[in-house]
Amino acid sequence: MLGFGLGLRSPHYDQVLNQQPTEVDWFEVITENFLAPGGRPRAILRQVREHYPIVLHGLSFNIGSDEAPDYAYLDKLRDLAREIEPAWISDHICWTGLHGHTSHDLLPISYNQETLSLVADKVSRIQDYLEQSVVLENPSMYLQFQSADMTEADFINALTKQTGCRLLLDVNNVYVSSFNLGLDPYREINAIAPESVQQFHLAGHTHNTTHIIDTHDHPVSDPVWALYQHACQRFGKTATLLERDDDIPEMTELIKEPCRNCHDLAGRTGCLLALDSGYPRLCCSDRSGKADGAAPAVISQRCAGHIPECLPRKITAGGL
Repeated sequence: MLGFGLGLRSPHYDQVLNQQPTEVDWFEVITENFLAPGGRPRAILRQVREHYPIVLHGLSFNIGSDEAPDYAYLDKLRDLAREIEPAWISDHICWTGLHGHTSHDLLPISYNQETLSLVADKVSRIQDYLEQSVVLENPSMYLQFQSADMTEADFINALTKQTGCRLLLDVNNVYVSSFNLGLDPYREINAIAPESVQQFHLAGHTHNTTHIIDTHDHPVSDPVWALYQHACQRFGKTATLLERDDDIPEMTELIKEPCRNCHDLAGRTGCLLALDSGYPRLCCSDRSGKADGAAPAVISQRCAGHIPECLPRKITAGGL
């Protein structure tokens, strides 16, 4: 289990290479930014890989399209994977383009049996070509299709069972979709098969009163932290990545974000533990993965320098 990860973004390259922060266990990179065999990005990725595990997170599987897989893209991805040896390769449950044209967006699919058959076939072909299973992320949804006759959880459970792929459970996306579609995010989490989950994503969003947009340009919201706590309780120790793609702060600020919210990301123990009182407890440990199991007043090195912010506060599901 990888622990606590961050998205590797260009403003942080120098800090990662020069300081090698021990608070971060692994990095996720956007696959398409590193496909060129030469150049500075690939060289930087090779250097980072010397010190950290890497996960490749792509945007181009286009599994919701009825077109054949893009084998030219898969060839480049396979070459990159052979060089970097990522912990796993992930992408999205969506479609992104048609007839060679990309939308530069993650477009939704209709959850029904016809789509399931198409997507499962394409995922299987991609996995066969890459000679490994892949991990797929649930999207943020803003509308429902009249043709849909399955819930998202039923679709994902069937897809993972049929193909052997795994789920990247984006907790923020569950919250965003549930708000926009009038669903209960806790029921959505509970409907996911526990054995399918490989990784969590956490991210911020923009709340527009009537709807929420998954923007990755804000800190993680309190309701999403609470939903993450519930996901931890359901799925257990799971590698967790904190995403930030716009208005990117200093890395030190991103590292502090879990502590400010009285949460220990999946780093040293997998996730926070709930005390009988309903309070979460920090479960920090050293890089070896050995948890200290201490009471809330005992603070790990990760939280040093901002101890008061790490003290627990009560978190409830109210108001979601």
